[in-house]
Amino acid sequence: MMEIIHVGIIGAGFMGSSHLENLRRVPGIKVLALADSNKASAQKLADMFNIPRVYSDWKELLHNPDIQAVHNCTPNYLHFEINKAAILAGKAIISEKPLTNSVAEAEELVCLAEEKNVLNAVNFSYRNYPMPQQIKELIDEKKVGDIYLVHGHYLQDWLLYPNDYNWRVEPEWGGESRAVADIGSHGFDLIQFLTGQNMTAVFADLQTIHKTRLKPQEEVETFKGKETGKSSDVKEIAVKTEDAGIILFKLEKGGMGVFTVSQVSAGHKNCFDLEINGSRMSVSWNQENPNQLWLGYRDKANEVLVKDPALLTKESAAYSHYPGGHPEGYPDAFKNLFLNFYSAYRNKKPADTEQNFSTFKDGLQENRIVDAILQSHREKTWINLES
Repeated sequence: MMEIIHVGIIGAGFMGSSHLENLRRVPGIKVLALADSNKASAQKLADMFNIPRVYSDWKELLHNPDIQAVHNCTPNYLHFEINKAAILAGKAIISEKPLTNSVAEAEELVCLAEEKNVLNAVNFSYRNYPMPQQIKELIDEKKVGDIYLVHGHYLQDWLLYPNDYNWRVEPEWGGESRAVADIGSHGFDLIQFLTGQNMTAVFADLQTIHKTRLKPQEEVETFKGKETGKSSDVKEIAVKTEDAGIILFKLEKGGMGVFTVSQVSAGHKNCFDLEINGSRMSVSWNQENPNQLWLGYRDKANEVLVKDPALLTKESAAYSHYPGGHPEGYPDAFKNLFLNFYSAYRNKKPADTEQNFSTFKDGLQENRIVDAILQSHREKTWINLES
């Protein structure tokens, strides 16, 4: 009989509910507790999913001896403190990104997790889709050839207007970077994962389009502003975090790329698009059309590969749980991360070994990239990254 792993979730907002819904699709997982500073909100979510314990203080959840693993789904400024406390409590930990709001804190967590041998992950979910896995297989098998150019964008419109607000706007909550750290980090993680190459240098131009925004006095759930309507009880606040940016970058083996991020691009809801041009072929994938992969050739007709486990490599097919013609998408990527993570937990894989999911080391790399991008924007020059 499969071992039951007891899990606690910290944070009852958009990401907390997303983790909770998809944990229910992972065999052998039982969510014992939910913690959120808004206990009424946590209780409502707990009642929906029959979670027995609700805490208003996340420290109480970590003190529960029955909980073996924790999902940190809180605002960014809490990530370091909670992740560190979970490691010290000996709880396996899956953190939402960013891992922390600083490189120094991320370095501390990586070292501490290895020292305490605590299994860890960061939710860079897009590498867990079947078609990006297929791209990685094509690149690893040398079918794409040498990587010449990588280009893409991640565009949203949920902060298009000056009266659109979310806690990520304020650096005290979300960190010094917004669009780059929030959505650009997904692009940079996927680029490095697919190509097998780290980014070595960046040149960035960032823009804060709305220098002020109207902040509602009541709490606004992420992505829900358009649905709930605008509040009349607002306060004007200054904004220092970027709405958009363009980032040039270099890869380890000489390839180059450009990536655009924006949370103010009308009509684009969650448009993450990435293309890789190699010496033998090109590959392109769009997150809003996740079940198709475009394959481009010089000497024959281009192809569109549709997700079907029977047509994918064995490794990629493991990320596709339904037959061809049955779409899989955003929630399934969470499920795949959780399946891999809890398989590693059951198999007692050491924290410092290579995993088939993004770990705190990947989170540290993203912190370094974001810091370099902010420095490049300030200094208007190329910034080299640590090797």
